[in-house]
Amino acid sequence: MATQALAVNPKLLEALEENWQAETSGSYTYRTLSERESDPVRKQKLQHLADAEEHHASLWATRLRELGVAEPIYRGSRSGEADNLLNRVGGHSLALRRLEVEESRDIAKYGRQLEELGDESSVAILHQVLADEREHYRVLSGLIPRRTSSRPPADASVELEELLARRDRGRPHAAGWIGDAIYGVNDGLGAIFGIVSGVSGATLGNSKWVLLSGLAGMIASALSMGSGAFLAAKSEREIYQAELAREREAIEMNGAEARELLSLYYQVKGIPEEDADHIVEELARNPEQMLRALTFERLNSTEDALRNPWTSAVSGGLSTAIGAFIPVIPFFFLSGYTAVVVSAAVSLLAHFGVGAAKSLITVRSWWSSGFEMTAVGAVEGIVTYAIGLGLGHLGT
Repeated sequence: MATQALAVNPKLLEALEENWQAETSGSYTYRTLSERESDPVRKQKLQHLADAEEHHASLWATRLRELGVAEPIYRGSRSGEADNLLNRVGGHSLALRRLEVEESRDIAKYGRQLEELGDESSVAILHQVLADEREHYRVLSGLIPRRTSSRPPADASVELEELLARRDRGRPHAAGWIGDAIYGVNDGLGAIFGIVSGVSGATLGNSKWVLLSGLAGMIASALSMGSGAFLAAKSEREIYQAELAREREAIEMNGAEARELLSLYYQVKGIPEEDADHIVEELARNPEQMLRALTFERLNSTEDALRNPWTSAVSGGLSTAIGAFIPVIPFFFLSGYTAVVVSAAVSLLAHFGVGAAKSLITVRSWWSSGFEMTAVGAVEGIVTYAIGLGLGHLGT
């Protein structure tokens, strides 16, 4: 017998013994809770759960003996987890809730073992145990008292929309593309003004070369900004969808743990534990709602808040082209330093206009926002102009 045991994969024996310990502990836990339960229906259900866990333990013990290993020695308490401090402090309902979490974890563990054990007889036991554990999970969920919802979600949604409409009536709204547009105009203004002023200084105001370099830079900047904004927004959406899929799988495999996790998120925000649990219970009635709530807490974002890739691409690229074209305009009519000065003045006025327009969707004053962006544009223009002049002198 000992020789046979040595020939068996030690990881298999370790997993089977761990399963036996868990099922034996579960049997003691349910039996102890059954003995302390006053309601006859609940008492009977808990007793049936204890008998089922004891049967599972016997299956694992039998398989261990077949592999040449004696039945393990139980290392836990004779009351299982029933006398655990958290259960005693939290009361009977919390004990059942934590057992529900443990059952869901066991389901996930056994699901992984189906692929990992590599032992046909053990896998056959797993299929039987998994079916029972899923039933245990449903039984426990029925034993835990739940609050009923007092307001249909559809009615609450309609009322929320009406309230927001009244609250925001007459107020400007910030669209998702505005950030890309403002950044694009600013980028086009600063970058292309630097290019045209630098080339103008290097070529002594030759309008032909200034226009060629300015227009080429405008096209390149617009394409770069548009494609960058598209890829960034697309990546954000793909990352969100991937996380959503992972959370959906986690909820399906371990629903109780997911509810406990979401409850803890709410408790961290200051919601009392009992209230947080009740909120999660109501959310869990709608799996998609539960999924989105948990994903929001994990990612601090929602699908509605994500940018549209094509909108970001168009707004970013077009605004960059518009901003980049402004410094070029004077060189269609002027040349030399006169064109540079006029281009600088027009570019700074455009910076001020963009900053002032931004105040329409912020709480800052239009002049403060305008001067801030003007200052940023001036620094960009001076630095890039100096670099352009320096490179022009090096070229000569």
